[in-house]
Amino acid sequence: MATYVFPVTVSPLLTVLLVLAALAILAALGQRSSGMPGLPRLPVVGSLPWMTGTTPPHLLFMKFGRKYGPLFELYLGPHRTVVVNDHDHAREVLLQRGRDFAGRPSMVTTDLLTRGGKDIAFSDYSPLWKLHRRLVHSSFALFGEGSSRLQDIVLSEVDGLCAELLSSNGRGFDPSLAVTTAVTNVVCTLVFGTTYKHGDGELQEVMRYNDGIVQTITRGGLVDIFSWMKVQEKAQRELDEEVGERAVRAADRGRLPYLDSIINEGMRIRPVSPVLIPHIAMSDSSQVTRPSTPNRGSKSEPCHKTFPDRFLDDQGQRVTPSCFLPFGAGPRICVGESLARMELFLFLSSMLQRMSFMLPGGATPPNLQGRLGVVLQPLPYKVAVRPRAGWEVSTHVN
Repeated sequence: MATYVFPVTVSPLLTVLLVLAALAILAALGQRSSGMPGLPRLPVVGSLPWMTGTTPPHLLFMKFGRKYGPLFELYLGPHRTVVVNDHDHAREVLLQRGRDFAGRPSMVTTDLLTRGGKDIAFSDYSPLWKLHRRLVHSSFALFGEGSSRLQDIVLSEVDGLCAELLSSNGRGFDPSLAVTTAVTNVVCTLVFGTTYKHGDGELQEVMRYNDGIVQTITRGGLVDIFSWMKVQEKAQRELDEEVGERAVRAADRGRLPYLDSIINEGMRIRPVSPVLIPHIAMSDSSQVTRPSTPNRGSKSEPCHKTFPDRFLDDQGQRVTPSCFLPFGAGPRICVGESLARMELFLFLSSMLQRMSFMLPGGATPPNLQGRLGVVLQPLPYKVAVRPRAGWEVSTHVN
């Protein structure tokens, strides 16, 4: 009687095919029961295999939005996440039903950074959170927009920053440290009543954890200036006509609509947070997130093109589209918005009043994509500055 011997090994190719077939079956079984369109998912890893690559999340979500629509779902591991990819739905989630979606997910990374959610941005919606936010808001109200005390604090750092930038004498340099030090000192003055000098060890430790909104937008704004020098010149003409050589004040903002539109365009085209911190639905713990997608504003220019005029009407006056929410909206709106806006206006207007920015000789324009993190940081770059007429270091810096 013949004896048949069957091999116990399977060819590598067959193994790969079997694994792929199993994954395809699992993906099909993992389709949504909610009826909402979205990415396939696998056990344990969810939709993550479909989210690999180097594309930043906010751009990836825009790509998925073109395929699945303005509302779609995906799974970050086992966690169901709904992506809100248009402004009408975003306003519903953030404003009309803000308290229904005011929760925060518990994540290992944020728990470590905030010692278990003991902060305003990442802690869950609760009576304790509301108390903390009310206390912080009351403190900021003492230094609200237009406050002479806050303005004096910012302007003292403006003078130091401009002096340091102008001391480069036209050489190319990275402005990141100077900008971050100035902005950090504003916060330290408000919180501790003291400032730091460059090179201070304690300051370096503070700056490690302070990649905040203002320094990110300020540094990003300098990057953007390289690609639209005519915008810089137009803003400087506006400053010359409305302010002259005196120090820019917060009250000047209403008289400088074009400069204000540059700030808004910087926040629009380069969102500080690539994807807003996820919100949790209080009823079923589903995560809801919204990419900070560039919107068209009020003009017909393509959304990827830098065009400050989209924030101006036909008479050149400032307009703010309802879809423009750089600081969020509703119960979770950024509590420091008024401080951030004042700092941005005073820092950028004062720098453009006193100096012109340009690429160092032989340098190429910097990469504008940025580096992904908690915020979207501009990649390292170098800038050269030239004092404007009447603002040479020797005549305006003590």
